[in-house]
Amino acid sequence: MTITIRPKDRDAVIQSLRAGVVPRTGQHLIQVGRTNEIETLIGDIDRIADGGSAFRIVTGEYGAGKTFFLNLVRTVALEKKLVVASADLNPDRRLHASGGQARSLYAELMRNISTRTKPDGGALAGIVEKFISTAKLEAKANGLSTETVIREKLNHLTELVNGYDFADVIAAYCRGVEEGLEQLKADAIRWLRGEFTTKTDAKQALGVRSIVDDSAVYDQLKLLARFVRLAGFSGLLVSLDELVNLYKLSNTQARNANYEQILRILNDSLQGSADGLGFVLGGTPEFLLDTRRGLYSYPALQSRLAQNTFAVGGLVDFTGPVVRLSSLTPEDFYVLLQNIRHVYAAGDQAKHLIPDQGIFSFMEHCSSRIGDSYFRTPRTTITSFINLLAVLEQNTGAAWQDLLGGIEVIADTDGLADAHVDSDDVDEFASFKM
Repeated sequence: MTITIRPKDRDAVIQSLRAGVVPRTGQHLIQVGRTNEIETLIGDIDRIADGGSAFRIVTGEYGAGKTFFLNLVRTVALEKKLVVASADLNPDRRLHASGGQARSLYAELMRNISTRTKPDGGALAGIVEKFISTAKLEAKANGLSTETVIREKLNHLTELVNGYDFADVIAAYCRGVEEGLEQLKADAIRWLRGEFTTKTDAKQALGVRSIVDDSAVYDQLKLLARFVRLAGFSGLLVSLDELVNLYKLSNTQARNANYEQILRILNDSLQGSADGLGFVLGGTPEFLLDTRRGLYSYPALQSRLAQNTFAVGGLVDFTGPVVRLSSLTPEDFYVLLQNIRHVYAAGDQAKHLIPDQGIFSFMEHCSSRIGDSYFRTPRTTITSFINLLAVLEQNTGAAWQDLLGGIEVIADTDGLADAHVDSDDVDEFASFKM
């Protein structure tokens, strides 16, 4: 049976994989293996949708598919009516700081906030509009003003940090809608995105006394999680990748402050005190296991994140907070290449450019060049396979048997940078702030 794949999805997948990056859409077309890991995260998504909380750290070697896995989880969450906010950490975006890096991370999350109807980000204004339209219908049915209904709905947010100002900002946006004040609406969205840098500017624009600064990022996410549920969504999933950037911080104090924030998030999730809010964090094994710089260097985190000592000898336990991505098997990788071939042909088996025997021969070629890393960290191998398909497509007289010997396949060594960190010797003399 031939199932047509839309050109948009086909191009998104092929172009992303050829560039060595993870496709934002169409991941289901090529997903293989890791059934238990996916089911575990789906269970977390269901728990969030039920008003609970979740926390997972996803670890795997560089190039082993962490980002792909996180994007797949993101897609599932959107389909289950969750709001998803995603961002990559870098030296200018952290969970904790005093120089604006934490607020920068929050602003990036808000730029990338997505819903099922707006999966590419920029959905914050739409979420607010949906909440207000629901409040308007309720107000009209009960003969009340829209702002009165909004205040009643947001009343239980006031128990959280910045809750009163959050309610005032939503009310201000509502006034902007009703009175046609575009600037007021824009200022309200700016505040929600964390784009105000001083309290004075926020007070002049919206009459509120607080802003989203470095110290309030996590509290603001808890507020937002409750708000999206009031707007009719199932909850909020926060996806953070490249946590290795915390591991690479040379300043011990800055590193530990970020680990303390992770501990706070973990404790809230375990205790169920973050309603409708989930976190999934992606990092390398070194970020987790290194007892000098990783999460295991922070004793309170090490005790909570330690692997089940009974899960040995092939036994697994997916109930803990850490999901360790298993490597793809050669069989999984064979199916993956078949899926890529099928997507390249836009779902038409008659247009397959290479037979199954050709895929098997390609895998043997890769194994002889770089060993078993071709399927354990398959990024460069996938790129080489798509390059092979591109040549076969554009040169109808070319034979895959002739091309294999000339294909250059190299091991993916970009992950070596993850292990490179500056010396801790500078800690005692560090003059910069966290």
